[in-house]
Order: sequence, then C-alpha cells, then structure tokens
Amino acid sequence: MNTPHGRLMLTVLGGLAEFERDLTRSRTSEGRARAQARGVKLGRRPKLSTAQQSFVAKERAQGESVRHLARVLGVSKATIGRIPPAVS
Repeated sequence: MNTPHGRLMLTVLGGLAEFERDLTRSRTSEGRARAQARGVKLGRRPKLSTAQQSFVAKERAQGESVRHLARVLGVSKATIGRIPPAVS
C-alpha cells in the first residue's frame, strides 16, 4: 500500500483493531471483577480435595515419601510436593 489512500486505510483499520482490543480487555476485566464480587472462584480446580490435602500433609509429617503418596492418589509428585507437611 504505497498510495496515500492505501496508507489511510491501513491506519484506520489499525486504529479500529486497537479500539476493539481495548474494548475486549475492558469487558473481560469488568466481567472478572463482577464474578469475584459474587464469590465465583476463578482458575483451575484443585487436583486434590481439602480432605486429600489434609491426608497428604499428615502423611508427609510422618515421613511418607512424596513418590508413594503421588502413586496412591494418582497425581504427580509436583502436586504432592506443593503441599507442606503438617506441623505437629
């Protein structure tokens, strides 16, 4: 687009794309804020329930290996490793 008309079209289309991107970003952040105000949990669901996490913490405090707990619960070692041992 070497003509003045072509450059004008590219400038206008670029401006419209930027405007639409800003509108989308604004609507998304407003929607997230409304959801959080209603108490909606955002993000991924935990792999382990609260009861399972308590079990892991107690077992780790008693010296059970991360590998064994991961195998028993069917999750990765990293998932188990993120749960700190319970303080006795």
